[in-house]
Amino acid sequence: MGEDKIQTILTDLNGSSADIEASALISTDGLVISSALTAGMDDDRISAMVAAMLSLGDRTAAELSLGSLEQVLISGAQGYVLIIHASNAAVLCIIANKPIKLGLLFVVASRAARAATALLQ
Repeated sequence: MGEDKIQTILTDLNGSSADIEASALISTDGLVISSALTAGMDDDRISAMVAAMLSLGDRTAAELSLGSLEQVLISGAQGYVLIIHASNAAVLCIIANKPIKLGLLFVVASRAARAATALLQ
């Protein structure tokens, strides 16, 4: 699958902005495929939360007739969590600090997701 290449994508993503703290590629089942998380972040805990949010987002989009889910954005006082599809079986999760511009976050996330998608096929 190119695990080294996926790791490079995540490392480059984290380095694209000082405000991006961590990222991970997670299966829609909630298993970590690859991660570039900071010390103190638990891969399994984050992947479980991402899977739960993804499931809730999918159900919400379906119930409200919004079409297929494209992304989930969580905004907190200190930062953001962005979850976007990288394939039918995987999502990209990015954790960023509040000063980041959302436009930049969406652009770098989309690029990284497309790069990961190419490797997952």
